[in-house]
Amino acid sequence: MANGWLIGVMIEVAGEAAPLRHFFAVGCEDRARAEWRAIDKALLTGPVAASPVGGLEPVHMISELTPRTIKTLALKEGEVRALGWRWPRKWLALETPRPKD
Repeated sequence: MANGWLIGVMIEVAGEAAPLRHFFAVGCEDRARAEWRAIDKALLTGPVAASPVGGLEPVHMISELTPRTIKTLALKEGEVRALGWRWPRKWLALETPRPKD
């Protein structure tokens, strides 16, 4: 597998004034399919927001995952991994390219 995606999905959570963004790592080369797989996983938590929230679409691609990040996550083809509602800086930090010698 060459690609994976970090997808944000706005989920309506009981007791919250506005939907919260949950993050998912999806092992899928096609971005649109990755977004749909993230939606399917998010629906297990709660309903997905029907309209944009704070300028963010209910489902949106945040970044493409590098092969190094995919390996670190041990993300398999077709797998969807919930990363929680906090900004996944741990995984995005792995995206920083190293300078060439």
